[in-house]
Amino acid sequence: MRIGIYSAGILIKEVNMKKIKGGVCAPKGFKANGVHCGIRKNKNKLDLALITCDVKCKAAGVYTKNKVKGAPLTVTKANIADGTAQAVICNSGNANTCNADGIEKAKMTCDMVQKHTSISASDVIVASTGVIGEVLNMQPIAEGMPSLVEGLSDKGSEYAAKAIMTTDRVMKEIAYSFEIDGRECRIGGIAKGSGMINPNMATLLCFVTTDVNISSEMLSCALSKTVKETLNMVCIDGDTSTNDMLSIMSSGLAGNKEIEGKGKEYNEFCKCLKKALTHLAREIAKDGEGATKLLECKVVKAKNAKCAKSIAQSVISSSLVKAAMFAADANWGRILCAIGYTDERFDVDKIDVDLKSTAGMIRVCENGSGIPFDEDVASKILSQDEVTIIVTCNDGGAKATAWGCDLTYEYVKINADYRT
Repeated sequence: MRIGIYSAGILIKEVNMKKIKGGVCAPKGFKANGVHCGIRKNKNKLDLALITCDVKCKAAGVYTKNKVKGAPLTVTKANIADGTAQAVICNSGNANTCNADGIEKAKMTCDMVQKHTSISASDVIVASTGVIGEVLNMQPIAEGMPSLVEGLSDKGSEYAAKAIMTTDRVMKEIAYSFEIDGRECRIGGIAKGSGMINPNMATLLCFVTTDVNISSEMLSCALSKTVKETLNMVCIDGDTSTNDMLSIMSSGLAGNKEIEGKGKEYNEFCKCLKKALTHLAREIAKDGEGATKLLECKVVKAKNAKCAKSIAQSVISSSLVKAAMFAADANWGRILCAIGYTDERFDVDKIDVDLKSTAGMIRVCENGSGIPFDEDVASKILSQDEVTIIVTCNDGGAKATAWGCDLTYEYVKINADYRT
């Protein structure tokens, strides 16, 4: 796959990206593992993950905007305030949130990593996911640490990816190789999330590794820039989680000249990071709780980027649109209604709406008004497992894409029974 790098609209160079195996262990220097330690009752479910690097890494993170934040986020923010980290540890089954001893236990988890790996506790990214408000039992983590560390391997990304899952139905993992400065570089990631996913990163857990040599400042800049176009454009149910984060660690072992400012190499890295995060964003949306199909909303010919993003997010977040998509009902009025929720200015009389899937494409709205269309054809298009809603604003040249899923009976059942 070749991705064009643009600066001021001019094509600079093509980046040759290749999808590879290995997840977070694909970049040089990284190992991972996941085990069942006993936090979760089901012994077939892994519940403790660890990612380590042979060297101290440059690190950056993005966190939930929910005002109620999990204790692990507070500890992680402090630990990577200096722009460095060397390990990630994450448990599933308990969020370690809204507990009086939450911060103490998050720090204890970091101390356990130091005890068993010699990596400094202050260089550990710590995360938790699961039920909010239940006290985190530290004994299973303490008892699971020896086997967790002993099993660390450059083939262990899959185990780590499975260990951070909660209501997820499928593991989410990706890795790519590419060239920067004539050196082969790699980027890998794992993620979890199928419920409590709403735009305003972070609303999931996502751990990314790379061996690109890049400064802490530029790594943080790249992450903040890229997340706005990827994970911030996902909505499952409109709820923003208390715990979730996106973190990235860079070992620098690819050997390229350090990226210390914006320019060609920085743009290349941002494109590759965006590709990896876009893949994970789509996987998260597709695996939404109870979902039967992936929804994608593409907004084109908008007045500006802000308007395009706002419209895409509004459509993909609408419960009425999601419910209509579940029923394969081409209720285009709900799409226009959702567009109207935005604070952006636009001319509704210029808007066209098309519905697209592998079964074809059909226009259902033109110049802001309904037009005759074949309901049976539309229903067939909406019955596929991936559906795209195309909103053409006819008001400029900006575009944006957002991802989500349909709203089903199963979503209610999963969340009604979450603690039982």
